[in-house]
Amino acid sequence: MKNFHSIINRRPSILLLLFTTLASFSQESNTTIKGELKEWHKVTLEFEGPESSESDTNNPFLNYKLDVTFSHNGSGKSYKIPGYFAADGNAANTSAISGKIWKVHFAPDEIGNWTYTVRFVKDKWAAVRESKKLKSAGFMDNSEGEFTIAPTDKTGRDMRAKGRLEYVGERYLKFAGNGEYFLKCGADAPENFLAYEEFDGTFHNDGQKDDLVKSWEAHEQDWNEGDPIWKDGKGKDIIGAVNYLASKGMNVFSFITMNIQGDDKNVFPYVDYNTYDRFDVSKLDQWEIVFEHADKLGMFLHFKTLEAENQGLLDNGGTGLYTKLYYRELMARFGHHLALNWNLCEETGDWQKNIRTFPVDVQGRLTLAEYVSNIDPYNRHIVIHNGNWYTGIYGKNSKFTGASLQTNKPDFRNVHGSVLRIFNEAEAKGKTWAVACDEPGDAQHSLLPDDEDPEHNDARKNGLWGAMMAGAWGTEWYFGYAHPHSDLTCQDYRSRDLFWEQGKICLDFFKDNEVPVETMVSNDSLISSKGDYVLANEGETYVVFLKNGGESNLDLKDNSGEYSVMWYNPRIGGKLQKGKVKSISGSGQKSLGMPPKDKDLDWVVYVQKK
Repeated sequence: MKNFHSIINRRPSILLLLFTTLASFSQESNTTIKGELKEWHKVTLEFEGPESSESDTNNPFLNYKLDVTFSHNGSGKSYKIPGYFAADGNAANTSAISGKIWKVHFAPDEIGNWTYTVRFVKDKWAAVRESKKLKSAGFMDNSEGEFTIAPTDKTGRDMRAKGRLEYVGERYLKFAGNGEYFLKCGADAPENFLAYEEFDGTFHNDGQKDDLVKSWEAHEQDWNEGDPIWKDGKGKDIIGAVNYLASKGMNVFSFITMNIQGDDKNVFPYVDYNTYDRFDVSKLDQWEIVFEHADKLGMFLHFKTLEAENQGLLDNGGTGLYTKLYYRELMARFGHHLALNWNLCEETGDWQKNIRTFPVDVQGRLTLAEYVSNIDPYNRHIVIHNGNWYTGIYGKNSKFTGASLQTNKPDFRNVHGSVLRIFNEAEAKGKTWAVACDEPGDAQHSLLPDDEDPEHNDARKNGLWGAMMAGAWGTEWYFGYAHPHSDLTCQDYRSRDLFWEQGKICLDFFKDNEVPVETMVSNDSLISSKGDYVLANEGETYVVFLKNGGESNLDLKDNSGEYSVMWYNPRIGGKLQKGKVKSISGSGQKSLGMPPKDKDLDWVVYVQKK
């Protein structure tokens, strides 16, 4: 529970949060619908419910349960969406801890008429119970309504132009709106991204690793007029940090949402370090402002919900009351975002013998995934980091749909093989996983600052392209703790500015050339040069990555026909180039010739059937 001084010091601000479109108001149920009523846009139902507070004896987070079922008659779709206590409804700006507003966020995936019905119940631990015996809480309980959704008007990178990103049983995630497959590259670090001094809470000055609290001051220059803020102009620095990554062509950043016992100790959704059933409403509203802005910039949100040191904090590692409440609150507040995954733990398991943490076994991980899947109305991508390996959590009945891979070599040499290992093991158990390498490299070094490694050759060759050429759907980049701007201390993404350019060059190759990665698989045996990579739909399309250039032979096997041969520079990007060998034909081993220039440096060869 918040201490007295932290409560009275949270004074209202005169700056009010502006909502976009007021769609309807029901006097009978005191329900307001807010947001742009368009496909894939965030629609918020705001209810006047019982007056309560973060510190109320009758805990509004635990002893009430708000669910709203949205139905679309035309398609037959129906979604049960969890809601939450929202204090005065504008807590991001007022820092309110009390009020009578309750909210539900929904991202409709069909145009036309939607109806909704409300269930609002109360009882001991009601929020985490599934029981018909729960008592009506009155107010908006059993109320109904409807609204009409128009087509989205968004274009470009904005996630609302693309739709919800979904796991579709393949190696790549796919947007439900426009049917595009998604490839990602961006920042895995700092893990304490949300340890920001302008968020509400007392974590900034409580003596718990306050030196790691971030100002993000270096990125205030990247905030643009019209970008969101809260209270009296707060938030410009962290909004600027997201703007910067997007400006470099990156499309993902990750963050831990709870690290009370972890390396940082400054990020958690609660009112304090020791109370796990009461949430800081205003701080979480401020998180939402950042996430909503990221959506508009086309940024994937990687929710790392726990780290190894915290895996036993709630319910001794089990899926009990506090664990269930934690994930329900995350789902209610942030589950509407279109491009995200739920990472259930970083470095999970029973492997860090030097860290005093409660071990979580295979069944514990499976049980948590089952629970998260059950409460997620959108059936999102569920992943987990490897501390212990993924053995035991593969399979058709597992709710895990992929891996968030962490490796341990400073030159990134085991990235490619590790991705392939996961694919093969998952397939052997009857399910295709989507795999991303989200911490390539090792803990000490990984992606070095530009001033130490301006060329980033190992990171580019072995990490970035090594993952993509194995069939990974993307990479996120960790900053080693033995260097400045580390995974805990970084406050300036420009420390890796030159590498972000290389990441964009990689993404541009696949996007600009419309490479059909969803039809291709890794088969390095097709190239004659040892250690090089091939991603192929044999007989149709081949992408070859030559780490050290030179001349190599591509094995077409029995796939006769004529194929064009074009070259792409992974160091500086640009258009496809022609080499001396412009096409190959026939079957069997065929020379690709030499690169157009810089013949001993890395090149990509794009081979397509004419």
